[in-house]
Amino acid sequence: MAAKDFHLYFLALIPNHDIVKELSELKEYFAKAYDSKASLNSVPHITLHMPFKWRDKKLGQLHSSLKKIANSTKPFQVKLVNFGCFEPKTIYVDVEGSDELNFLQELVHKEFKVNLKLMNANYKNHTFHPHITLAFRGLTKFNFKLAWEEFKEKKYNSQFEAKNLCLLKHNGIKWEIEEEFPLKMD
Repeated sequence: MAAKDFHLYFLALIPNHDIVKELSELKEYFAKAYDSKASLNSVPHITLHMPFKWRDKKLGQLHSSLKKIANSTKPFQVKLVNFGCFEPKTIYVDVEGSDELNFLQELVHKEFKVNLKLMNANYKNHTFHPHITLAFRGLTKFNFKLAWEEFKEKKYNSQFEAKNLCLLKHNGIKWEIEEEFPLKMD
């Protein structure tokens, strides 16, 4: 497969504008205070499917599958609660689990594995832990310890209505929203 024949994509939920602005400011803080800039390459999001390669000529098939998922899911509330970490290099805003979010992720998982036959993804032993990453790659172990000491007791509470599945595409430098698929089960 030639590099020009495919692109990298991932599927996510993106909060409303106010929360995106607030969390983007936190990402900027981590970039300046702790030299962790990689999270600036994408809008704050909850990953529903990790990055995958997809052929350009099959984009219509991918869009059809995402429309099918979106049409099978009604909008729902997502609660963001406090901060968490994956040691030794990731700090995030935690997402409160819900039946609706788990159901959506299971629909995505099934569609990608069974109908899209996406085999380059690791589905075994992959538990869904919804979160919004603020700092990761580039965060040294030393800076992680400093940053986690600062954020582990901080409180954060917000919520938004998940209204769209967002397909993001890597442009060679950063992730951009390729397409949004409205959730609309009646």
